[in-house]
Amino acid sequence: MPPLEANLLERVYIGTTRTFGYCCGIRWKRDRWIYAIACAGDIIHTTEHEIIGTGEMQLAAIEKPAFLLGERVMLLSDDQRTKQRLILGIQLLNRSWFYYVEWIPPALEEATTLDDRLAFVPQKDLVRVLF
Repeated sequence: MPPLEANLLERVYIGTTRTFGYCCGIRWKRDRWIYAIACAGDIIHTTEHEIIGTGEMQLAAIEKPAFLLGERVMLLSDDQRTKQRLILGIQLLNRSWFYYVEWIPPALEEATTLDDRLAFVPQKDLVRVLF
């Protein structure tokens, strides 16, 4: 996976609209990072080619996400399936963190895309895997 162009809660410049916003989500999709940028009350989804990170972090009373991109987790309600999952995306929604985790392993469902295999789950439904 390539390095990130911007971090969560970082102020970014959006070249296509010539405006600034804050990164409120990052997701791995079709072999690239897709960024969710909060800008003027809207959420814009864009690639790394359309934004420039400023290094300036949003000063807000928002708790940082409990999990990082690529971190191993377990779903609390996951009884029958493989226990360990990878965080493939993080999104801030209504001041709460949500995570994209792979729900169906690729070997089981070869005809599906990554989007079909992802679940969007709240932070409270995940547990960190300790090594």
